[in-house]
Amino acid sequence: MFKFLKDESGATAIEYGLIAAATGLALVVVLPSISSGLNTTFTSIAGAM
Repeated sequence: MFKFLKDESGATAIEYGLIAAATGLALVVVLPSISSGLNTTFTSIAGAM
């Protein structure tokens, strides 16, 4: 019984899941601004060519 209570492998998997979810959320928030900046840059380069 005590061995089951001390087992933390499930907690580790949940922590990794939370880290992956936070990383995904950060990407969803940041990528649109990066995308628009790159689009502007490539449009100006294409116009200069």
